[in-house]
Amino acid sequence: MKLLQDVSSVRNFTQKRAPEQEIGLVPTMGALHQGHMALLKASLRDNDLTICSIYVNPTQFNNPDDLEKYPRTLEHDLNFLKDVGCDAVFFPSNQVMYPEEGSQLLQLNFGHLDKILEGQHRSGHFSGVGLVVNKLLNIVQPKRAYFGQKDLQQLAVIRQMVDEFFIPAEIIAVPIVREPSGLALSSRNQRLSTEEKKTAAQLYQTLLYAKEQYKAGGDLTTVKQQALNRLNGHLGIQLEYFEAVRMRDFQLLIDRMEADTVAFCVAAYVGEVRLIDNVVVS
Repeated sequence: MKLLQDVSSVRNFTQKRAPEQEIGLVPTMGALHQGHMALLKASLRDNDLTICSIYVNPTQFNNPDDLEKYPRTLEHDLNFLKDVGCDAVFFPSNQVMYPEEGSQLLQLNFGHLDKILEGQHRSGHFSGVGLVVNKLLNIVQPKRAYFGQKDLQQLAVIRQMVDEFFIPAEIIAVPIVREPSGLALSSRNQRLSTEEKKTAAQLYQTLLYAKEQYKAGGDLTTVKQQALNRLNGHLGIQLEYFEAVRMRDFQLLIDRMEADTVAFCVAAYVGEVRLIDNVVVS
């Protein structure tokens, strides 16, 4: 497995491949787990070469404490990637990714996606996500890039950016991997206690409840209110939002949409840890 820490080393690695060899990119912020394993396996299956990036991107954190406490486990991650058969790992420094430190950064505007759910609660988050993903796609120039469906709104943002900038990379969504309790796997879960993990599992249980009620013909307003009541009844959960969106354009829904795919999305704090999750109603 090749260890790559700067742009020139990545480009040297990719340029040495045979012209017909296709590259898959798995962007991560490290603290790798079985959810990342699913992304890597999908890339290894689909491509001749797989590159995983590990970079805790400061521009997508609106909370400095969250950035400081984000788990960093590089030694574990490198062993994890070697064991799974990853071909190369790109783990740049801030100086590599943002060489003009202190200068005015490019700001990306994603329209209504910047103003709802994660965009509303994490000011500037998607601009930072779009900026770093754009950089990674341009550095690696993959045929395909793999992202987890847990970050459903992020997927919509990245797809919009790729379309707007005519980036020739296919964005692949990989289904959420969950713990036996239903808790969506996340690097942030490392910061949860055993009791907090039990509490956090209620997010998924409530999403499932809402999905079942909606599929059974329930009124959307009533379904959402019942979900809110369930979550607000848990002292260990500090709810930020519980909403339904139309998948094709990520518009918030207030009425039932019979002909459209719908997703229920939730964000909440359990203890000091902010968690997100979603389920898709097909």
